[in-house]
Amino acid sequence: MSLTFTNIRILDPESGTDKIGDIRIEDGKIAELGPDCKVSGTVIEGQGLCAAPGLIDMRVTTGEPGRENRETLATAAQAAISGGVTAMVVMPGTDPVLDDMALIDYVMRRGENLPVDIHVAGALTKGLSGETMTEIGLMQGAGAVMFASGKSPIRDAQMMRRLLSYSASFNALISNHCMTPEMSNGTVAHESDFSSRLGLTAAPAVSERMMAERDVALAELTGGRVLLDLVSSAEVLPVLRRAKAKELDVAASVSINHLALNELDIGDYRTFAKLEPPLREERDRQALLAAVNDGTIDVIVSDHDPRPAGEKRLPYAESSPGAVGLELLLAAGLSQIADGALEILPFLAALTCNPADLLGLDSGRLRVGAAADLVIFDPNEPWVCDASKLRSRSKNTPFDGRRLTGRVRHTVKKGEIVYSA
Repeated sequence: MSLTFTNIRILDPESGTDKIGDIRIEDGKIAELGPDCKVSGTVIEGQGLCAAPGLIDMRVTTGEPGRENRETLATAAQAAISGGVTAMVVMPGTDPVLDDMALIDYVMRRGENLPVDIHVAGALTKGLSGETMTEIGLMQGAGAVMFASGKSPIRDAQMMRRLLSYSASFNALISNHCMTPEMSNGTVAHESDFSSRLGLTAAPAVSERMMAERDVALAELTGGRVLLDLVSSAEVLPVLRRAKAKELDVAASVSINHLALNELDIGDYRTFAKLEPPLREERDRQALLAAVNDGTIDVIVSDHDPRPAGEKRLPYAESSPGAVGLELLLAAGLSQIADGALEILPFLAALTCNPADLLGLDSGRLRVGAAADLVIFDPNEPWVCDASKLRSRSKNTPFDGRRLTGRVRHTVKKGEIVYSA
């Protein structure tokens, strides 16, 4: 199949490219890139549009296997392509937990014919209990691209040391939720004057810093690769900067929710804004945005976590945390760019080449010969999010009714248009 986009703004964060040109695609690969390309096949005029590598979402929770009422791989894939995501990493917290090579293989086979690349994060411990190490080497051999603790961090420091020491021999990436359980368990909000007025049990931001300090120290001790998962506060950033100054193999992720929202979005006990980690103060959000711009934070994720209405339409303290995000990941970020809070190339790097490098994927870049996985978007289109129209099986999003700027027009996977708005 031949496909050409003409007069389009080409954005490739790896090379720093930001220019107007053409993109010609042949046989699923980028054949030509730049001004005055040969035009062939289907031609799409790109004036006013942008082309970037297809997004890579490193944190997606599905219900399959075990809780298909929340989300299947197929419905998650449809949500992904409507948001410009062409590759996603499925978290291990399914039923059963993805903690052995047979289950890794099962999920990957289920995803073979979907319009996105399905990658799998293996569980760090059996059943995500934090007690017994899994066979990281065997799961990596079966295709796992990283290993995660789920929503519950590895509490035991000695266990974390063993995991990092063992995984270092495989160069495996270890992702640990950045939270100290003793300070956060049983809480539902960020500790602040606002949560006090609402009467909500709350966790201080220092809970994140304590776990980050421990994991960075263990990474230095063992030589292991650590991803500080779901950073949500300014407290962690000095820890991360010191680790990078020492050239430790430490990276960090942040959810798009914590870049676009703050604790005030809880409003009058709005359960769709109940997340884990909780939404924090505006100063935290501003610090996280700055950390994406300067490269301190490496990866932005959707933290897609579908929940049925019955788990959300409860009193705030009793409702389940989590929000869907695959379809809104790009748009929420583009809205921050439109407001001048984010820079477009660092934002896209955190969604494309950076996760590709961490996971060892040959994607996330626009260059001749690369697979033609692209997202085509209008950075200026205004629209209002209507949760009922989302493709995800669940509709729990704090962005419902929110005005956004920027929208996906086409998603291209291996040279084929798999989604058009």
